[in-house]
Amino acid sequence: MAAAGPGPAPGLMRHALVFGASGQIGRPLLDRLQREGWRVTAVSRRRHPDQPGLHWLQGALPTLAGAPARVDAIFSCGPLDGFARWYAQAAVECPRVVAFGSTSVEVKRGSADAEERALAQRLREGEEGVFAAAAARGAAATLLRPTLIYGAGRDATLTRIAQLAGRWRCFPLPRGADGLRQPVHVEDLAAAAYACLGSAASQGRAYAVPGGETLPYREMVARVLAVLEPRPTLVELPSPLFNLALLLAQASGRATDLGEAAVRRMRADLVFDAAPAQRDFGYAPRPFRVDASMFVARAEA
Repeated sequence: MAAAGPGPAPGLMRHALVFGASGQIGRPLLDRLQREGWRVTAVSRRRHPDQPGLHWLQGALPTLAGAPARVDAIFSCGPLDGFARWYAQAAVECPRVVAFGSTSVEVKRGSADAEERALAQRLREGEEGVFAAAAARGAAATLLRPTLIYGAGRDATLTRIAQLAGRWRCFPLPRGADGLRQPVHVEDLAAAAYACLGSAASQGRAYAVPGGETLPYREMVARVLAVLEPRPTLVELPSPLFNLALLLAQASGRATDLGEAAVRRMRADLVFDAAPAQRDFGYAPRPFRVDASMFVARAEA
């Protein structure tokens, strides 16, 4: 991937402002920035101790007190809508912005679930807001849209599957859950965000950033179960029986985050083109290779 991006005059340390810095993408991005010699102001809802070259601000968007007056780059690794509202009225001077959205902006736009449609609309408005605010102040913005995120034990899909399978010693799927997926590792997303800084071609554009392997939903789940100890059993059920099991699980509060629309998508291909990101900033994500540590949340530093 591309290396260093724009910065201050020679001899001065580049300064980044990172939102969602304690999250699953923010943490590896902080590590990368510090390795590359950046000074970082990191924003989190929780209190964190400062380190050399790393200053933490505690706060929640869209309001934030204590932000620096000028930085060389802003990264948003948390909820896009809150960041967009903050950025629209922020007084921070900054030439370059990289923000994460989600492929849900496309996938869930026509969902039968009203909450999913609302999420897609918030993402769309967030993207438009970031681009408009950047243009108004003469800055360059790039939006990155990940697919299924994994690797830090903080995601709501694969880690959730691992947790439930470990508890139940099995994991049920409806037969025919063969829709294609492209899970993407958090380290590859952090690398993509950093690479955008050195890419003029990525300015003013939004990119899908899928993982480096396309595989059926069933195979994705099977690989997760294969690294757990003891190894849970993958149980494939006829649709009527799976639907009944899902209703019972929802009634007991064990699957309230899994709705009918999400189940239908298990059979749908959700595949995105990585070629524009590869062309413009050297995006090169890894194949889907997992181990059990990827489904255990990293302790707060």
